[in-house]
Amino acid sequence: MSTTADLEELPGVGPATADKLKENGYDSYQSIAVASPAELSNKADVGESSASDIINAARDAADIGGFETGADVLSRREEIGKLQFLIDEVDELMGGGVETQSITEVYGEFGAGKSQVTHQLAVNVQLPQEYGGLEGRAIFIDSEDTFRPERIDEMVRGLPEDAIEAAMEAREIEGGANDEDALEALVEDVLDKIHVAKAFNSNHQILLAEKAQEIANEYEDDEYPVRLLCVDSLTAHFRAEYVGRGELANRQQKLNKHLHDLDRVGNLYNTAVIVTNQVQSNPDAFFGDPTKPIGGNILGHKSTFRVYLKKSKQDKRIVKLVDAPNLPDGEAVMRVKGEGLKPE
Repeated sequence: MSTTADLEELPGVGPATADKLKENGYDSYQSIAVASPAELSNKADVGESSASDIINAARDAADIGGFETGADVLSRREEIGKLQFLIDEVDELMGGGVETQSITEVYGEFGAGKSQVTHQLAVNVQLPQEYGGLEGRAIFIDSEDTFRPERIDEMVRGLPEDAIEAAMEAREIEGGANDEDALEALVEDVLDKIHVAKAFNSNHQILLAEKAQEIANEYEDDEYPVRLLCVDSLTAHFRAEYVGRGELANRQQKLNKHLHDLDRVGNLYNTAVIVTNQVQSNPDAFFGDPTKPIGGNILGHKSTFRVYLKKSKQDKRIVKLVDAPNLPDGEAVMRVKGEGLKPE
């Protein structure tokens, strides 16, 4: 990552502007290159034409913004990681797991298991790659007071025994899956690598997404870089604060900016982005399921993968892949148990 001194090499960026850029999270050529002139102008207190010049120079320096061949795209896609649920049927449905550099939306009614998915993936992401993880840490933006460290404890203990022992070995924790002291040390270390912030309103939630980029940047060269960003739930505050048709355009505009901030973290830091979403009843639906996700077309277009969770008998949940650019629609079944998400 570029330092503040590097930023001063860009045209029109002196020490004061470089400091302002850094304070607002623009501390690399990449982060400046993907900003809009209006956004940079506002944050760095420079004119829009100057902001545009700075962005273009950053694009040249970071080699971002030009065309590339399909072969180049394929080569870059080989860097994409797949974060597994550790449920064969669900991972197969998802093409190997949740992709990094993409937004995956998980929607469903109350109690469908959306928060269970975010908790489980915050645990799984820390596992070695051969056990379905990405050897990374997680950021959890909590807008509905859903994060529970006790649930993380249960899910760590509920992992397969060989995965627990591999995680202990990676962390140099002596003992084994049946050693209570070692298990407690593992749980504590897993919790230590989940960065949680509670969002009190939609503006605070948008700010936390910008802060998430700072955390991802801070740990980029760490042994455990940020590999998962969860927002649970994406739409709760927006839905509560922007009520009625008159507020719809404003709500969608803010939601769009928020999604772009999340997507930026995913792309710049090779991070999987998981957002949960509420549903509403669609009274016009005469056939099929009358529930549809909140957020309209903006969220529909911005989410790379859309997953619908449906309640079934007892602890069973139907996982339905509704939209994906390279995968067929389909369904899988999982169970929400005390020790975490498990196969049927």
